[in-house]
Amino acid sequence: RPLRAELALQAAARGVPVLHVPGRALDTLCRGRPHQGVCLEAAPLPFRSLRDAEEPRPGDGESGGRQLLWLVLEHIQDPMNLGALLRSAYFLGVDRVVATHGNSCPLTPTVSKASAGAMEVFDVYSTDDLQGFLKAKRAEGWEVVGTASRPEDVEGVPVISCSEFRWDKPLIVVIGSEGEGLSLESQLQCQQVLAIPPGRALHPGLDSLNVSVAAGILLHSICSQKRRQGD
Repeated sequence: RPLRAELALQAAARGVPVLHVPGRALDTLCRGRPHQGVCLEAAPLPFRSLRDAEEPRPGDGESGGRQLLWLVLEHIQDPMNLGALLRSAYFLGVDRVVATHGNSCPLTPTVSKASAGAMEVFDVYSTDDLQGFLKAKRAEGWEVVGTASRPEDVEGVPVISCSEFRWDKPLIVVIGSEGEGLSLESQLQCQQVLAIPPGRALHPGLDSLNVSVAAGILLHSICSQKRRQGD
């Protein structure tokens, strides 16, 4: 109750109307999902268009002189996974997240809650031509790396352990969908594919990680190098 009273005071101070309603009304508004006794009604939050975004150059802009790191999401469909991916990307210092526009989860309230609010403070961009986008970034001097839970399924692209990768230029990490992983077309735009080596012989059917967990491990492995341009 004290926390809800404080939230109500903050909302009122910002001119947001506060209504006290029965718990079942909140259940309906949240479609049965947990709400901790508070629900905020807000306008939809769309993806930002890359066409309208100012393109930072390697070494400046949003990175503040650090090496740039972008996360690209291909056909992530589960809102809990998308929220967890955004939360990890924000926490670990990713400069920009780009998602495919089609066949992907939109920025829903469930995504926002799963992101612990990261979705509200961290712009998420979209592209309707992923392969064209990756090809253009490679031409600008960026390195594009993909991810694979099953290295044996990757064809024509070198596969290395994430611990062997060295971050020495502006980087795009591409994460594939929950069920299919990276499409072949996206794999072929990658210069390398990163894999997470398992710690034991795996039982069939338990041979991969949840996509958001895998992305967190890969991003931490990369960001822990703390390489800066010019090193």
